[in-house]
Amino acid sequence: MPTNLLNSLVEYTTIPVNQQERIVDLDSEELFSSPFSYLSGHKLVQFSAKENAYFKKYIQNGGFVFVDDCNHDIDGLFAKSFEAQMAATFGQQALKKIPNDHELYRSFFQFEKGPPPTSFELNGWGDDLIHDYLKAIEINGRIAVLYSNKDYGCEWDYDFRNKRFMAEDNTKFGMNIIMYAMKA
Repeated sequence: MPTNLLNSLVEYTTIPVNQQERIVDLDSEELFSSPFSYLSGHKLVQFSAKENAYFKKYIQNGGFVFVDDCNHDIDGLFAKSFEAQMAATFGQQALKKIPNDHELYRSFFQFEKGPPPTSFELNGWGDDLIHDYLKAIEINGRIAVLYSNKDYGCEWDYDFRNKRFMAEDNTKFGMNIIMYAMKA
């Protein structure tokens, strides 16, 4: 997935891209040198005290985190535990649905109906729902944590050279996320 999005950045923008994926621990000082972070999974989300402090400091100081639930459900372990972690860190009302006319959906490409569905939603795997919204935590009027239960990670997890066989490039929404994060 990261390689595919990096390829799209090169293909659609002039942003200089380090083509090497970098994995940074949540409790590492390296986190603060990354303007954009990606967190994904399908198991329990439970930050240590240090991870929680770093996560909070990171987003309060301008960092952006895209969080993607690989199960793409609303009642699964990842969804419940991540939302509980955010409530404990930022308050019960911090993680809110974002409207489908939010700037995120027009920051590079146009998505007039809000977040595009994924094939994982469309084929009935998981909770059999099309999630018509994303959630976010905003800091000073900008999205700092973008939360998706649509499983974009798996949607974008293919060899970028196969993109040419697709009728529509499904990484375009990933470009919107990155471009929004970089200018926010």
